[in-house]
Amino acid sequence: MTSPQDLQYQQINARMDRLTAITRSHRIWVWLLGYLFVFDLVDLNTFAYSAPALRGEWGLSVGAVGVITSAGFFGMFVGGVTGGRIADRLGRRPVIIGAGLLYSLFSLVSAISPNAEVLGISRVLTGFALQAMTGVLLVYVSEMFPLAKRGRYQALMSATGLAGIPIAATVSRLIIPLGHGSWRWIFVIGAGGALGALAAIRLLPESARWSAARARFGGADRVVSRLESEARAAGVELAEPVLVSTRIEKTRFRNLLEAKYIKRTVVASVMMIFYILGAYGFLSWVPTLLNAHGMSVTQSLTFSLVLSIAAVPGALMAWPVIDRWERKNLMAFLSVTIAVCMIVFGFFANTVTILVFGFLITLLLEAMTPIAYTYLPEIFPTQLRGLGSGIANSMGRLAGVAGSFLVPAIFAGLGFTGVFSYLAVTMVLVAVTLGFFGERTTRRRLEELSADQSRTAVATGD
Repeated sequence: MTSPQDLQYQQINARMDRLTAITRSHRIWVWLLGYLFVFDLVDLNTFAYSAPALRGEWGLSVGAVGVITSAGFFGMFVGGVTGGRIADRLGRRPVIIGAGLLYSLFSLVSAISPNAEVLGISRVLTGFALQAMTGVLLVYVSEMFPLAKRGRYQALMSATGLAGIPIAATVSRLIIPLGHGSWRWIFVIGAGGALGALAAIRLLPESARWSAARARFGGADRVVSRLESEARAAGVELAEPVLVSTRIEKTRFRNLLEAKYIKRTVVASVMMIFYILGAYGFLSWVPTLLNAHGMSVTQSLTFSLVLSIAAVPGALMAWPVIDRWERKNLMAFLSVTIAVCMIVFGFFANTVTILVFGFLITLLLEAMTPIAYTYLPEIFPTQLRGLGSGIANSMGRLAGVAGSFLVPAIFAGLGFTGVFSYLAVTMVLVAVTLGFFGERTTRRRLEELSADQSRTAVATGD
């Protein structure tokens, strides 16, 4: 028998699912979240672009660069799990705001670092706060945007955020060659995310689905009623809500290891491990590898700037297909295509090949990013969505730690072509993981995707 609380929970979710239009509030939220995501991507790339200058200024080896890079990824690993769990317990909004302020603070600490040791510590703390926030941004879009459009608006948020890559590349190209210590200003710019976090205090409400899952129906109803009013004011006729049989459940970490969720947790984690090894192995190491392959610092930064231009149009490439075609199949196809391009990039490394295939790799990697970021939160129930997607993201970041050591080791032993052969293999493994074991998620209700929930639905009035 359905309890009154469970019925209210079902009603909030059903009312959210019947919202088919993007309202004024949705537009404000996507640009605000995109702004915060910009500084995530700025920070992720600032060290990659600063690394060639740091090698000269502090006498760092390629291996030392790998240690500092891995420090940031280790912080992300811890931050993803911690931020996801806090978001499930205390709400999406406080994590987004608090972590946004924290990563901005630690970015400033990076700017004043006197040596590699202090910089490494600041990168751990920055990575912790960054991943705590970023994982919850993805969850927020999945929970608060219309069913048939959540992929497209995840792509729009990603495209907005990915502007951080050419911003970081452009600013680095202009500032770093100015002279000794100029790289510090790159991290100062990375602290601009604090402005978005402060704006979120006023503009960003708590997720209605999370509030309902915690039996905070008053707050959830206010948010949903506001969205419904905005939709009606725009001339949208709302359909009758359709309830999906769900219950409010208390959940713990161990629930993700139960039979009904373990496969999804493992598949999502394995996918992110290989994706991060391939994507960040390419995006984070290209400036340093090109420099070590014979280019000057200025040349490697120039090539990196050109490649970074592909980031935003790459994410926007996902817009017309992300909500139309099955997401796991799209990612598998893109992964194989990227692997082929990486082989060409590594074996035929001349000016034309680096520009053409480097641009293609960046374009396709960033087209895949919003699809992966839409897919992850969808496969977990509301009560475990932050933690589940946080674990998968964190496993990917932990793989980034390993990748930070693998890339210089492979480069030392097998050279430039060896590195890109390894990166191609990681992308093929992404395709295999998703193709054989991934869940179908496109155009499916979040509640229907929860393994323990009934598929039966009944119509009800407002």
